[in-house]
Amino acid sequence: MDIRQAFASAAGLLEAGHAAEAAAVLGPMARAHPGDPAVRHLHGLALYERGDAAAAAAELRAALAVDDRPAQVHLDLAEMLRATGDIDGMGRSLGAALARDPGFIPAAAMLADWLVSQDRADEALAVTLAMTGRSPDPAAVGLHLEILRAAGRADEAIAVIEGMVARSGGNPALEQDLALRLVEAERYADGEGAADRAIARGQAGPEVRRVRARALQGLGRFDEAEAGFREALERRPDFAMAHRDLAQLVWMRTADADLATEALDAAIAAHPAATDLSIIKAQLLDYAGRTADGYAVLAPLVDRPAADPVVERIASQLALTLDPGRALAHAERALSRTPHDADALVAAAEAGLAAGQPDLAARRAQALLNQAPFNQQAIALQTTAWRLLGDPRYAALCDYERVVQTRRLEPPAGWASLEAWLAALAEALNGMHGFKAHPVGQSLRQGSQTSQSLDRAVDPAIRGFFDAIRAPIRSYVDGLGAGRDPLRARRRDDFRLSGSWSVRLQPGGRHVNHVHPAGWLSSACYVALPDAVEGGGREGWISFGEPGVPTVPPLPAEHWVKPEPGLLVLFPSYLWHGTAPFGGDQSRLTCAFDVRPAGRGVGAMG
Repeated sequence: MDIRQAFASAAGLLEAGHAAEAAAVLGPMARAHPGDPAVRHLHGLALYERGDAAAAAAELRAALAVDDRPAQVHLDLAEMLRATGDIDGMGRSLGAALARDPGFIPAAAMLADWLVSQDRADEALAVTLAMTGRSPDPAAVGLHLEILRAAGRADEAIAVIEGMVARSGGNPALEQDLALRLVEAERYADGEGAADRAIARGQAGPEVRRVRARALQGLGRFDEAEAGFREALERRPDFAMAHRDLAQLVWMRTADADLATEALDAAIAAHPAATDLSIIKAQLLDYAGRTADGYAVLAPLVDRPAADPVVERIASQLALTLDPGRALAHAERALSRTPHDADALVAAAEAGLAAGQPDLAARRAQALLNQAPFNQQAIALQTTAWRLLGDPRYAALCDYERVVQTRRLEPPAGWASLEAWLAALAEALNGMHGFKAHPVGQSLRQGSQTSQSLDRAVDPAIRGFFDAIRAPIRSYVDGLGAGRDPLRARRRDDFRLSGSWSVRLQPGGRHVNHVHPAGWLSSACYVALPDAVEGGGREGWISFGEPGVPTVPPLPAEHWVKPEPGLLVLFPSYLWHGTAPFGGDQSRLTCAFDVRPAGRGVGAMG
């Protein structure tokens, strides 16, 4: 076999997901032809997919030493350097890629995504604006819109699309895109209107039907929403996202998992190769408290040779409480196929904790932190491993007495007392709770969560909530001081809210222990509380420190806060937190939000 045939064979192996085999073919080729940049590049890619980012980066540097012109090679090197934690090198490689091809959208996308993750949204938008100035093609515009959304500026992205729709004379595909973005921004009435216009102009496929149904659900028109999801599925019976939406809607309305999965069962029977349908059912059963049944749905899929790594990962997370050893095996197999995938690294770290291997968990968490230093879930998993290992760095980052703080809110303008405002706020929030069961993917159990962000509400009591919380947040942020730890390094001269919602727990309800992966600061604000909170057993209290995954040995909570009406609790998003169940016959009503940094950096000076 000559070098061209061997190269083509290796490329085919890599394309098929057989990175180790490809590397075995390419290693001798690279040694025999050290001056061939294509061979060195492909060898580097194979090493990277095999999980050896440092060796892969060395190969790409060798390729660039021969020919430094290809922008793609610089971009690939940037990805490898990020995986090793060499962020400065990543930045230089991205700069080199864009210098060689100023219109190279993949390099701009990686740079902009990284800047957003580092709370540098203005710099990210400068990158995407420059790209749209060079090329008004859809990919450049789409990148700019996505970065606006990621930066918390969804309304600006919507305004851009509205302008595109107007200039196009009402292009139905653009109307559908507008509808989707309006719904994602929780502007449900506007989203319904845009979807109706798209349908009227001939864009009548399952995607726009699903978007319209999501808008109707957000507007509280649940019967119409359910009919809309079913209409989308009539047009595409294996449409996984519509199945997910329909199953969750039926579950939240009825708390009946079997009823919620009826349509899914029929689709799985008709489309057995569609693993995403089985994943949706398994996760819904898990959140319905039937974890073993959920795992049983996935078991036949992970028993196959070369099982889908996504299925392996989710099977691992369902198996954590059932069989930690099996969970670890699933997670490690998923990671062997996708060694740099963030979700696979999280699953492997969680399984390491559950299987009594905190050293492994710490390594997996650190690998994710190399890529995303502010990932709150990775910090939580790493600090949990440190706690098990007796590492003093745990106490430094999880100093509960210092970083968990409470503030008693002042009534906003228009209310004579805190009690009067809280009563009005409770009435307004209760009117927003239209579901019977908790949503899939959230921490609450035996309760409901509002489906629209509170900052979209027009009720004066809810609007007053945002006036009341700003000064306490400002006080917390100002009191952090400067530092290089993951909390203080992110401090900026301003902040923004990133999501706001209300939860109503019924008697017996609770929040399972969890973190907020995309946050910086998180919160709990108490509006109306059951009498059980005043008992002696910490019923309904918020706790900190007990992990949301099994550990060996089990780790108890280390800090508790007693709720009080009008009390706001603020804390880092990476802290494990949950609530104890409560008895009686009264519900527990709260508001919550996350905070993200905004403005200029001031945190990492000390």
